[in-house]
Amino acid sequence: MMGDFTRIEREGKVAIVHFDREDNLNAMSAAAMRELTAVARGFEDDLETIAIVLTGTKRGFSAGADLADPEMASRRDKGLLARRHALKIGPDMCGAWERLEQITICAVEGFCIGGGTALAAACDIRVAAKSAYFRLPEIPLGMNMSWHSNPRLVNLMGPSRAKLFTILGEKLPAPQALDWGLADDIAEDGEALDAALRLARKFAALPPVAVRMSKQSIDMAAKALNAAVTYMDRDQFALAATSKDQQEAVSAFLEKRKPNFTGE
Repeated sequence: MMGDFTRIEREGKVAIVHFDREDNLNAMSAAAMRELTAVARGFEDDLETIAIVLTGTKRGFSAGADLADPEMASRRDKGLLARRHALKIGPDMCGAWERLEQITICAVEGFCIGGGTALAAACDIRVAAKSAYFRLPEIPLGMNMSWHSNPRLVNLMGPSRAKLFTILGEKLPAPQALDWGLADDIAEDGEALDAALRLARKFAALPPVAVRMSKQSIDMAAKALNAAVTYMDRDQFALAATSKDQQEAVSAFLEKRKPNFTGE
């Protein structure tokens, strides 16, 4: 099965979703996020698949939201209602992957940045190549971390490490991500997908009803309050986007200088 940005392979009870925009960054445009959402929703009535592996390219999983996407840029000049609605696209994508009853495994090579990390955190398990890294640049750029990601990261890493990772915006190399709980397995470079497939096959060999029920019960124990503590994060994002600090952060980044934040 082929889409504009995705390709689905099947191996018995395992499905492999390849996300590839055929560029250097594999960034998430609005169209790409809609397609990734549709792909996840396409598995909702699939009773044959037990495990799904989601992977990017050999160079990187994703550089995050595509800030150069004309569709996303055009919405910034619209009214608050339209902007607020547009901000649903990222959390809807992550939510669609998180809600799947199948086991979801994210295979990461290279970089996994911003929205790429948000999507990876919405999956059940993450397998990273040895030289891969994760990074969240949002806070240093004057934004908040949205897409309902904060509680997912706390579930995985604990509050202290989630603060270090999220707020500082520094690279988290795969071995450290494994130590901190964001990654669950490390593979040799170029072999993250193979390692994820080996794990997926183990899940696929188990009784499907027991697998699905166990996943749901574990998720409810870990994530019961996630929606309650993140329902406002897109409104926080919209508010942060109006600040002078956010404008200063972007300008400083583009001009390759140190930003001067004032809290305005």
